[in-house]
Amino acid sequence: MIDFRTNAPVAGSLDVQWHAGWPSPKHDPAPEIQVHAYSEHTVILRQNKSVHYEAPFLFLLFGNERALLLDTGATADPAHFPLRTTVDMLMERWLARHPRAEYGLVVAHTHGHSDHIAGDRQFADRLRTEVVGASPEEVRSFFGFGDWPDGPAELDLGGRVLDLLPGPGHQEAAIVFHDRHTGLLLTGDSLYPGRLYVQDTAAFTATVDRLLAFCANTPVTHILGCHIEMTTTRDKDYPRGTTHQPDEPPLQLTTAHLRRLRSALAVHEGPCGDFIVVYEE
Repeated sequence: MIDFRTNAPVAGSLDVQWHAGWPSPKHDPAPEIQVHAYSEHTVILRQNKSVHYEAPFLFLLFGNERALLLDTGATADPAHFPLRTTVDMLMERWLARHPRAEYGLVVAHTHGHSDHIAGDRQFADRLRTEVVGASPEEVRSFFGFGDWPDGPAELDLGGRVLDLLPGPGHQEAAIVFHDRHTGLLLTGDSLYPGRLYVQDTAAFTATVDRLLAFCANTPVTHILGCHIEMTTTRDKDYPRGTTHQPDEPPLQLTTAHLRRLRSALAVHEGPCGDFIVVYEE
């Protein structure tokens, strides 16, 4: 059994150059999915912008009894986005190093927008696999939220426990995942270096307040969202639909960015340097 608790949070590596598309998407030599091992038991994947301009990040976390795939990308067709094949390969390699029988997979989502759930159907017939529905009712039921949106839940992958925090405001079924093993706070589309679309300001503000209260008492190593849309120039983003972003900043943010987001919401501010708040109400 792997000990996921001792010395947590453990260090990981973000020493990676994310592939940011190609000037001519049809001639992009890079694979459809970029794979980066953050640690022995944590993998970050990015969909190629040449496949879909959203280029979402996905996360694969291994526990003793099952793994968690968080989000399934923006493209359904495995011929263009071989997510199932990639995940199966990564799981086979991990199980070769850490053999165990009857190993499962949970496929869940940071939220229910189409660029985060399109690949779900690739896992529909996979053995020992649970695909969590994207509706608020399905999310609350599967994870056992008893006091949505105020109360948290937990997901145990077998000794590796994640804290689940309700995250509505960008989308009604949004969840923020905190991995105790690595200290990563996986914020989906609630915070990332890009355009933060706020559909419900009151709900979004309450989500940020919950996250700030949680982070005040919990080790957080990095905040990782699901997109990069900014340039390295303050307040400047790439236009929606861009398929080549050669001047991207890093994916990772900090709790200081979370505090900056709360300040922006208080005054209805838009550009905030490393991200831009877009109010859609």
